[in-house]
Amino acid sequence: MLVDMHLHEKTFSHDSFLSMKEIVDIAKLRGLDAVCITDHDDMGMKDLVREYSEELEFPIFVGVEFFSLWGDITAWGIDTIPDHRIGAQDFIDHVNASGGFCVSCHPFRNNNRGLEDNLRRVRGLHGVEVLNGSASMEANRTALRYCRELGLKAIGGSDAHNTAQVAKYVTWLPETVTTLPDFVAQLRSRDTKPAIWNGSGFDIVDTF
Repeated sequence: MLVDMHLHEKTFSHDSFLSMKEIVDIAKLRGLDAVCITDHDDMGMKDLVREYSEELEFPIFVGVEFFSLWGDITAWGIDTIPDHRIGAQDFIDHVNASGGFCVSCHPFRNNNRGLEDNLRRVRGLHGVEVLNGSASMEANRTALRYCRELGLKAIGGSDAHNTAQVAKYVTWLPETVTTLPDFVAQLRSRDTKPAIWNGSGFDIVDTF
């Protein structure tokens, strides 16, 4: 299963130019099996995409990119998010209490929104976004090094806000699933690998 785990749709992420239709059209064209909408501090798309996803028979998993006091964390499998900024550990604990899955996204991107060395301080984080479409390759390689050191799951996501970015980086999972609970369960229990769009398909990689 190939899924872009970090996408922003313009309805609730106001820095995005992407419509849901554009996201799905590009994802299907490139052979993805699903996409994730991880809007900034908002899960409003959760209800909006349910019918659309069923109509297209294409899974759309809605999570969130939450801006904790130490940096951004993407999460899936939670019903609510805090109504104000809280510590990274508090948010991770909230996700785990719900049986969800959470990832440090773009931890070393130069936008002051990554966990950076706080990756070593938090407990209960499940993965690290080792390939982020808006981060430099140097920053991504640093993320990969920390991911391996900490024994966390390697995740790829485009962080797309426009059509050119969609599916630049994605995540490979061993089993194709169609529901959010099954997606979260697989993320928590199975291997993940980042993958890179090469112009005609995806290269599943261990290093880059």
